[in-house]
Amino acid sequence: MLRFISFGSGSSGNCYLLYTDTDALIIDAGVGIRTLKKHFRDYGLSMSKVRRVLITHDHADHIKCVGSMSHELQVPIYATQIVHNGIDRNYCVARKVDASLRRYVEPGVTLQMGEFTVTPFTVPHDSSDNVGYFIEADNTTFCLMTDVGRVTEEMESFIGRTQYLVIEANHDKEMLQQGPYPQFLKDRIVSGSGHLNNELCGEAIAKNMTEKLRYVWLCHLSEENNHPELARKTIETVLRSYGIVAGKDFGLEVLKRTKPTGIFELK
Repeated sequence: MLRFISFGSGSSGNCYLLYTDTDALIIDAGVGIRTLKKHFRDYGLSMSKVRRVLITHDHADHIKCVGSMSHELQVPIYATQIVHNGIDRNYCVARKVDASLRRYVEPGVTLQMGEFTVTPFTVPHDSSDNVGYFIEADNTTFCLMTDVGRVTEEMESFIGRTQYLVIEANHDKEMLQQGPYPQFLKDRIVSGSGHLNNELCGEAIAKNMTEKLRYVWLCHLSEENNHPELARKTIETVLRSYGIVAGKDFGLEVLKRTKPTGIFELK
């Protein structure tokens, strides 16, 4: 059985675990290695099961612990060439990834990684590069797309193929515009290379989901410009306008910014 845990989802640090009985991978390395070890102990999990780390993009909240994680676990780090270059340049990454532990992915090129079949795809964002991951394992499909400037046709196709979806619901439009951010930052967030708001997230789900979809997790909520209940209610309202009922047609949950979730069994 495939299982999923979020150890943190937001600007303070992003890190997700996907695992079977015998294999595991981590997506993004924005949580410290000591914190991660504690979480694994709390869940009764062994870090020796983790055999690879996938990176979406090179912003600090997704990579600040990538070098120490790869060194401590002695596992390869998978990212695009551009993201690896960005990791090298990022001053927030105190320890860089050893050359021997670097592996490369390309959007649209599927790789077999142990028990996981992994297809990266392009996600528009103002990092050096950004990919989402569509992952198949144990006859189950899982898709993660975070830091989403806009939803492309390719991304829509993966939403339509997946059973379990992690998708960004970063901000509420009114909270952002009325909030304290300087105008240039507000403009950056709402640009096609910034972050996805609650309504657009709901639209992406409603327009592209199929009967395959079983569960959706909302990720990377802004602390200043969103609220978990607001995100949930906004998206539920959008879904209802399409005749879709969250909680009935599929499960819906908001991932916590700084705390781990329970273990989700992806049946």
